[in-house]
Amino acid sequence: MAILPIVTYDDEILRKETEPVEELTDEIEALIDNMFETMYNSDGVGLAAPQIGRLLRIFVVDADPMAKEEDDPLYGPIAMINPEITFSSDEEIDMEEGCLSIPGVNASVTRPESIRVSYRDEEFEKQELEVGGWLSRVIQHEKDHLDGVLFLDHLSMFKRKLLSGKLKDIAEGNKDTDYPLVPKKATSK
Repeated sequence: MAILPIVTYDDEILRKETEPVEELTDEIEALIDNMFETMYNSDGVGLAAPQIGRLLRIFVVDADPMAKEEDDPLYGPIAMINPEITFSSDEEIDMEEGCLSIPGVNASVTRPESIRVSYRDEEFEKQELEVGGWLSRVIQHEKDHLDGVLFLDHLSMFKRKLLSGKLKDIAEGNKDTDYPLVPKKATSK
């Protein structure tokens, strides 16, 4: 397994829609393993393929560390291939979010409290999961990445303006992290 560098928020690859995975291959299996390794190395609870420069509809999540703090059910690590949210509750909740592609930036984001998601698992078997709490939030955040959406897009212009100094530092490569970031302009063409 390998720890992969993470793309920062200002890279155009994070604004592109991803392609569905047609079949499970050795390359896809290795990619998923590397994504888990990268996520854990970065102390993250989710990681989407675009964050490591791949335009595929895959993300990995393990919200158990946060769920333990909130007394939510534990699910363990989950890889989701070609996920689709098929139901979102009318009830919404504000919670603080961060992102490995936007290091050091957190903000309160409003999202549906619970969802139902259909996806293919690591064996490429069809699955469906109904969740609330932290796992619901993490899945929605990572699913957004597959559609070229960042959590910043859910913020008001005023909130984004308040974060502009931190965002500028990230864009200029002036943000230290405990995990590797893609060097500036490495993926953008």
